[in-house]
Amino acid sequence: MNDRFKRLLIVLGFIGLVIIIAVGIYLVFFRGPSTVVPAPTVEGNTDGTTSGGGLPSSGSGGVSTPGGSGTTTKPAATVADGGATKNERLTSTTILAPTLAANGKDMVYYDPADGRFYKITSDGTVERVSDKQFPDAETIVWDDDASTVAIEFPDGANIVFDFASEQQTTLPAHWEDFDFSPDGEQLIGKSITNDASARSLVITSKDGSNTEVIEGLGDNADLVDVSWSPNNAVVAFADTSIAGASGGISQNVIYAIGKNQENFKGLTVEGLNFHAIWSPDGTRILYDVAGETSNYKPLLWIVDGTPTTMGDHRASLGVNTWVEKCVFASNTVVYCAVPISMPNNGGLQPAVVTSNDSVYRIDLATGRVKLVGFPEQGTQMKNLRVSTDSAYLYYTDSLGRLQVMRLK
Repeated sequence: MNDRFKRLLIVLGFIGLVIIIAVGIYLVFFRGPSTVVPAPTVEGNTDGTTSGGGLPSSGSGGVSTPGGSGTTTKPAATVADGGATKNERLTSTTILAPTLAANGKDMVYYDPADGRFYKITSDGTVERVSDKQFPDAETIVWDDDASTVAIEFPDGANIVFDFASEQQTTLPAHWEDFDFSPDGEQLIGKSITNDASARSLVITSKDGSNTEVIEGLGDNADLVDVSWSPNNAVVAFADTSIAGASGGISQNVIYAIGKNQENFKGLTVEGLNFHAIWSPDGTRILYDVAGETSNYKPLLWIVDGTPTTMGDHRASLGVNTWVEKCVFASNTVVYCAVPISMPNNGGLQPAVVTSNDSVYRIDLATGRVKLVGFPEQGTQMKNLRVSTDSAYLYYTDSLGRLQVMRLK
């Protein structure tokens, strides 16, 4: 090889090295950021849905977590189509207790800034529900048609307010944790007295009359969650069994408490930290637990909830999130906000889960789990509500502001 040819190779090699370095500098320092699109890894098909062959049985393994990676420069869609979706912020500040209004399309909520309740439409039009102010409200529970609220205050005061009649009722200060009956005429709560032996579940009319004791609580008040079923049979769940007593290492039994002291069959669950919500007709219970099969991530399950079928047809949905991030759109369709990433033990330590959420649609009739999309402005999502025509999904973001995204 002559000297001239060697010099040519050296020059070409140097030029190639300069090009490689220049490209590297561009990629690291100058290329704009990509939009991260969560790729669903729920068991099933590559289109983001599970197969229609039914839900996995309670004994099935291979629990998977929605999430994943991948990039795209596709612009955000106006209507959710499986990717980034435009979202509209409806309030500029933190709000509390948002829920669907009686008309099934607007939202009502409490504004801590002035202590009043408001109604807002999907286009942001706001009106007061009442001129009455309730400064410093701490816990707010609505009845099913958003016409009455039970409010707990930091000083222990409790009131029930009927917006139609503007009637206000004061409840005993030692009562807490309220929930309304399906017709809104009664509510259940815990009577927490200094004497543990006198602590109990109580039911009263919304005007404070006709109070009756349902069940003694003793030292187990913190292990009982009030939850009045739409079919009017169950009023609370008790997580008072000893983990592992039913067989499996992390198996637990949850007891349903009836309003007439019925002895319902317990719910055997595969894990700890049970939380539950009812289907609109009260026939099924959606719940999450954190157990060994999910590496102690929260895992959604569905089970029958009628008095005669309580605990039957238990099935894992293969979705790692909490029911507080879910909402029933119908008796067979659920929408859930699912963290894009979920560390092991996240179900035992929710504070360690800081990932933004994506929205999934779960069809309980077919077992299909489909990625709906995720807000263009990524955030953690809570307080999901779906309009009755399934056109709008409302939620609060990580700052407690009300947002909306279109589903159709």
